[in-house]
Amino acid sequence: MTKEANAPRKISPWKKTVRRDWQLYLLLIFPLALVFLFNYAAYPGLRMIFYDYKVMKGFDGSKWVGLSNFKTLFSSSQFLSALKNSMVFNVLDLILGFPMPIILALMLNELRFKHFKKVSQTILYLPHFLSWAVIGSVAFALFRTSSGFVNILLEKWGLIDEGIPFLTDKWHWAAVYLLVAVWQSMGWGTILYLAAISSISGELYEAAMIDGANRWQRMWHITLPGMRSTIVTLLILSLGRIMGSNLERLTAFDNALVRDFQYQLAVYVYQFGLKSQHFSLATAANLFQSTIGLILVLISDRIAKALGENGLL
Repeated sequence: MTKEANAPRKISPWKKTVRRDWQLYLLLIFPLALVFLFNYAAYPGLRMIFYDYKVMKGFDGSKWVGLSNFKTLFSSSQFLSALKNSMVFNVLDLILGFPMPIILALMLNELRFKHFKKVSQTILYLPHFLSWAVIGSVAFALFRTSSGFVNILLEKWGLIDEGIPFLTDKWHWAAVYLLVAVWQSMGWGTILYLAAISSISGELYEAAMIDGANRWQRMWHITLPGMRSTIVTLLILSLGRIMGSNLERLTAFDNALVRDFQYQLAVYVYQFGLKSQHFSLATAANLFQSTIGLILVLISDRIAKALGENGLL
């Protein structure tokens, strides 16, 4: 027999990986199936934007209307109002919410007491795991005009004579809506930034200390540049959500007195798609929203690459 016949068969690297970590690959099957089912298998249904789609008739029995749904959509004052509100509040969410995890990560990184740091991180992460229904209930308990904890406290301190309409005046409602979202998301957002900070070499800090750099200078010249690629990546992803809106969040803060601000694209799609059963119109609105988000991601990715960053693609 030849040496080639006696030589052991080589196993390809991917087979070795699958054999070694088969339990992890098995666990991935279910989430991958859900992603495929809800994100890809639904794509053929997008053709209903070209039909006056009726559930009982199906695609074969529904009337072909071409681009008529888009014409109806862009001529609708309700859609334009929902689009304006979504864009305004999402831009404000980005302005207020995006810097907070960065600031919080920098603050946590500077803490010297490890136990206090761990407890603080746990407390700050917890709001992310609360549903918006729970958060909305807590917000109503805190900010009611007559019996809310915040108004009672302000009255006892003599800062106000009567309750502030936090949830019934649209401008006060907007402030509560935005700030509660910052509180809910800022702790969880620090995880990626703290991971980026942990990858920065400690030798850089030691060299800076030898050169006489104080804590603020080390933060500005070492920590922030070390986080830059993570910041750019998350900013690009955040820009893709400028057109989006969260129905659960909007429902948790639902109030007929603030409908001028509360009426956003998610509410529009829900009302027309499920309540009124105008599935074609709601699908057209959702497709428009997703397409604009994709375009914003691609444009911001190009800009990031032009400025010397890695980008997403």
